[in-house]
Amino acid sequence: MIFCKRVIKMDINTQLIDMDVLVSEQILLNEDDSYTIFINSRLSHERQLEAYAHAMQHIHEKDFEKENADEIEFEAHGIGDSV
Repeated sequence: MIFCKRVIKMDINTQLIDMDVLVSEQILLNEDDSYTIFINSRLSHERQLEAYAHAMQHIHEKDFEKENADEIEFEAHGIGDSV
């Protein structure tokens, strides 16, 4: 029996940069449909990994195709009904 997994190739660049302490990460959808994830270098290593996982969740959920930022964050954080 042969199992095939669907493999999706995404180009994702990750950068550690100094950011405001209230910002964990930011994601940029580039013109070539690749992504750049900016992770706050001021965070602990553990928090950087959490920020990266959060950013990847947004990418995998195709949140850049959605319109309502509040709903996106409510879904990403597992918060009940959105406003």
